[in-house]
Amino acid sequence: MGDTLQMLLGRIDPYLLQIIVNIGIGIVLALGLNVITGLTGQLSLGHAAFMSIGAFTSALITIKLGLPFGVNLLITGAVSAAAGALIGYPILRLTGDYLAICTLGFAEIVKVIFLNLEITNKALGLSVPPPRSSIPLPIIVWLVVIIAVILVSFIHDSRFGRALKAIRGDEIAAEAMGINVVRYKVQSFAIGTFLAGVGGGLYAHFISYINPSDFGFLKSIDILGMVVLGGLGSIPGSIVGAAVLSAAPEFLRFMANYRMLVYGGLLVFMMIFRPNGLMGGINFTEIFLRALGRKPHMKTLTEKEKLP
Repeated sequence: MGDTLQMLLGRIDPYLLQIIVNIGIGIVLALGLNVITGLTGQLSLGHAAFMSIGAFTSALITIKLGLPFGVNLLITGAVSAAAGALIGYPILRLTGDYLAICTLGFAEIVKVIFLNLEITNKALGLSVPPPRSSIPLPIIVWLVVIIAVILVSFIHDSRFGRALKAIRGDEIAAEAMGINVVRYKVQSFAIGTFLAGVGGGLYAHFISYINPSDFGFLKSIDILGMVVLGGLGSIPGSIVGAAVLSAAPEFLRFMANYRMLVYGGLLVFMMIFRPNGLMGGINFTEIFLRALGRKPHMKTLTEKEKLP
């Protein structure tokens, strides 16, 4: 079966296939940050740090242990989630700019540590061998995308998700209603960093070479831009935002030095004309009902944000 899939993928232009895989990895990363920033309302500028933890963990598992790639990704995600919960418990007591600065500082600390560790080959980085799997990597990437979308959709519509949205709305009110704000914030941070770690593992094996400098501040801004462009809290928005910004560098190669300028102008334009993002406030339930020609059910604010 693996040979058949590989043969089918061989008929796709390699350049187009690379863009498709980059979009898939971007969607996984954006969905993870959407749980933290879009659903819970916690601004994180260090998402690339957890991506780097996942990338190096996955690469080292492949190099040292040679485990099957599915097991590799689960371990990678668990390690990133553990790191997220460990750092999240003290810093998630902060809010707003203070939280953003702490996550940014943590990302820089992780980058410097990886630049000085022998096991990560310091500043030279690591060459990553192909994953141990009979399924081609592009197929694995999109299987992970489907699983991630289903997982985040369940979270979004669950009691847990409603508690996160209550925290996003007003932490003091949520705590007054009996929600353990710190515990829920740490759990959402762990879920988001789990997906970041898995995305990092996919990225490492797709690129075949990783360097700590690849996971700097601008990488975190790229991922945050995907979430903001698509719409905070919107799962379809994260998919659209990731698709646009993952493919954009390929279409903007003729002005690569001004890429961030284009991104900034695009976000300013969005804030003026579409402040909620391209698909802000739109979820899969609403899309499904509209496809059937039915109007989405209207909910009162109390019902929509009902606490568990």
